[in-house]
Amino acid sequence: MGEDPPTAAERRLDTSVPHPARVWDYWLGGTDNFPADREVGEAIIEVMPDLPTIARAERQFIGRAVRYLAGECGVDQFLDIGTGIPTAENVHQVAQSVNPKARIVYVDRDPIVLVHARMLLKGTPEGTTDYVDADLRSPDVILQAASETLNFYRPVALMILGVLEFIPDDTLARDAVRALVDGLAPGSYLAIASSVTSPSMDEAAALWNSAGATPIHLRSVPEVTAFFDGLELLPPGVVSLPKWHPGPDTLYADREVYQYGGIARKP
Repeated sequence: MGEDPPTAAERRLDTSVPHPARVWDYWLGGTDNFPADREVGEAIIEVMPDLPTIARAERQFIGRAVRYLAGECGVDQFLDIGTGIPTAENVHQVAQSVNPKARIVYVDRDPIVLVHARMLLKGTPEGTTDYVDADLRSPDVILQAASETLNFYRPVALMILGVLEFIPDDTLARDAVRALVDGLAPGSYLAIASSVTSPSMDEAAALWNSAGATPIHLRSVPEVTAFFDGLELLPPGVVSLPKWHPGPDTLYADREVYQYGGIARKP
């Protein structure tokens, strides 16, 4: 019996060029990465040893943010754009641990994430998880596809974590976020996390871009905060991720981590 033909995602997969999701996976200690990813990952660590710290801080932020949204805010629908490679405490796992009926739609265009997408679809029997092959720069496509699973007449938590820095054009990035937020019901929430500029981050970004990978564009904290314009930014605002509602187990709460984020509510 012959082997199954490669999927569309597998045909798009180029392991010779570093990929954001795979390098991030390497920094998190995962195994879904290749020599090109590890090479650039190690080179970046040499100029900014805190990169694995940033990766872990973002994973912890995801967990705290989803628990807050599903618990205190009562949100039971999540749209996670820029999913990344599945790891511990994915959005559906956290949300459905709070509310087993929660509905989650993951969105990503990275071939390696698509290969692992079936892992993301194993949620609770009471809830629903789905996956959309799309890019943040196509908000209409995302909203249309996600509407098959999510009810956009009710509040949705829109998660855009570690993605905006890969859209260098500021106008395009702002327009994409605005279009997605416009498609949400009042009472919805927007969560953003993004790398921000600093001398060491700037050097790391330059090294990343020179490797031929998907270009990265760092923004200042005020520029990241501007994505929340028109929304009710929740305390403590846009802060270094470990400083956003830290708990007893939050790592690096006493340090400055150059990955900032926050959550805002749509009036």
